[in-house]
Amino acid sequence: MTDLSSFDYQLPPELIATEPNQQRDQSRLLILDRKSQSITHGSISDLPQYLNPDDCLVLNNTRVLSARLFGTRQSTGGKWEGLYLGSPAPGEWKLMSKTRGKLHPGGIIELRPAHQRSLEKQVTLKLLSKDSEGYWTAQVQSDEDHHSLLAHFGTMPLPPYMKRDLATEEDWERYQTVYAAQPGAVAAPTAGLHFTPELLERCTQRGTRIANVTLHVGIGTFKPISVETLEAHQMHSEWCELPAESAKLLNQTRQQGGRVVCVGTTSVRTLESVAQQGPLKAWQGETDIFIYPPYQFQAVDCLLTNFHLPKSTLLVLVSAFAGSEFIREAYKKAVEADYRFYSYGDAMLIL
Repeated sequence: MTDLSSFDYQLPPELIATEPNQQRDQSRLLILDRKSQSITHGSISDLPQYLNPDDCLVLNNTRVLSARLFGTRQSTGGKWEGLYLGSPAPGEWKLMSKTRGKLHPGGIIELRPAHQRSLEKQVTLKLLSKDSEGYWTAQVQSDEDHHSLLAHFGTMPLPPYMKRDLATEEDWERYQTVYAAQPGAVAAPTAGLHFTPELLERCTQRGTRIANVTLHVGIGTFKPISVETLEAHQMHSEWCELPAESAKLLNQTRQQGGRVVCVGTTSVRTLESVAQQGPLKAWQGETDIFIYPPYQFQAVDCLLTNFHLPKSTLLVLVSAFAGSEFIREAYKKAVEADYRFYSYGDAMLIL
């Protein structure tokens, strides 16, 4: 049994990045070499020099939805907040919900636009049932699809540690990767936030290939581990896809001696989910893969990732990839050197 306390660390609050850097590619980069067990400091703009011509960068092209919602309870007029988690069936939404008092099946929530938008559109949510973890399923009283409703009523779902209810104009641009294409996430794949079109161009100029995957980041990725041992934690499933073209590129990369360099833990989880079923090939579906030591990686050679919350599934995955002791040492050095942590923070490259 693996004790969760092994993945805890002390972080001074001032190192939590609540705002993005002035430019995406200004982030610092901590470089971990697993062979030499060395740790060096650099900048995200140095990334191309660590890539080889036959390598392949794997990007998660999910797009963050305006998933944070506000409304009022019809019965009491009290304030309600929610987070859209998906659509289990046509006309139904799965929601995290926060309000004073107790919600009951049959209760009605009247949505209100998070930003200054027209009030002419009136939409209500009828609460149907609550599952064992406290998430509600609600019937949506509207014929419109969830994309247009979220675009009208919702706001960017920023992590709580950013300490602001509404996304700023800057957040709308910066809490989204420049290559985001497939709407469906409720949190950003944050390692990708460092990239600019110019940085990607510099990578490809070296001959490095780029393969796209999709994993719609959901509650599974960011839900805290609430059990004492890793083996007891159950991941929520998230939808992911490895397109045929990307599978072909990745297989060519390996055949030609190149490295698969994943940008972010969600890209890792997508590839490893497919690899567990055999050789890489086109695949799409739900994954609840939870990667923790001593997991044997089959599809990934290098990883670019941000610095993650203590006792999180993301920190556990990175520890499985680089070794728990090495990651503890790296995080200690990052804190000592005042690196910026979490979604808008700096990055780490594990070679």
